[in-house]
Amino acid sequence: MRIFVYPGSFDPVTNGHLDIIDRAAKLCDKLIVAVLVNRSKAPAFTMEERVSFLEQVLSGRDNVEVIPFSGLLVDFMKKHNATTVIKGLRAVSDFEYEFQMALLNKNLDPEIETLFMMTNIKYSYLSSSAVKEIASYGGNIRDLVPEQIVDQIYEKLRKK
Repeated sequence: MRIFVYPGSFDPVTNGHLDIIDRAAKLCDKLIVAVLVNRSKAPAFTMEERVSFLEQVLSGRDNVEVIPFSGLLVDFMKKHNATTVIKGLRAVSDFEYEFQMALLNKNLDPEIETLFMMTNIKYSYLSSSAVKEIASYGGNIRDLVPEQIVDQIYEKLRKK
């Protein structure tokens, strides 16, 4: 069984993330969307909220599972018998960082492969940070995130 992992903070999940998830899920038997605790970032949404958003929008995708995690990605992958990391790239600037992470993971576990997927061009400008900024000022995020979670994002970010 080919198990891939798509790790990220998903703070919040965007249509760009969903595009990568849908495309990656076609390449494997099981895709784990791994929602991580990133110590270098202070998320706007709790782990529970981020997992809930993903579960809502991924409902009905039989070979996709959402699992929260902290720690080393290679340890998470071993625990779940996964072989490949999926990383979405928007621009060359993404590649530099992700390439370094891929090499570090390969150093920690030579069995781990990283598959880079270019984003759909219509999402090349999209980031969770941009969504949070726009939503916090009441701007329109309806084309940026899945419809099921738009109101929840506005509700949380307008309170801040």
